[in-house]
Amino acid sequence: MEAKAYAKYVRISPRKVTVVLDLIRGKDVVLAEAILKHTPKAACEPLLKLLKSAMANAETNHDMDTSKLYVAECNATAGPILKRIQPRAQGRAYRINKRTSHISLVLKEKEE
Repeated sequence: MEAKAYAKYVRISPRKVTVVLDLIRGKDVVLAEAILKHTPKAACEPLLKLLKSAMANAETNHDMDTSKLYVAECNATAGPILKRIQPRAQGRAYRINKRTSHISLVLKEKEE
């Protein structure tokens, strides 16, 4: 039995999200929540919201015990890129890529 949650079109680079996901992968839900609350990264805020959503899905939809949950799988893939330009000298333009992420999180129950 597993509970899933997805966050799509999050306005942060998948590379930055992956750094934080590596910290919580395989950890207990309570520990993962504590790590996300005390890590000074921009990706922690949407990931904390996603973790709470996955916990609520596990409890409500699958009748799982939240004290036995752990982060089984988590990954961030690239979403659409918002392309912007920045004016430069002599009429040139540099492109600025504002990247987005699709983040998925899977929680499972520990077997005793």
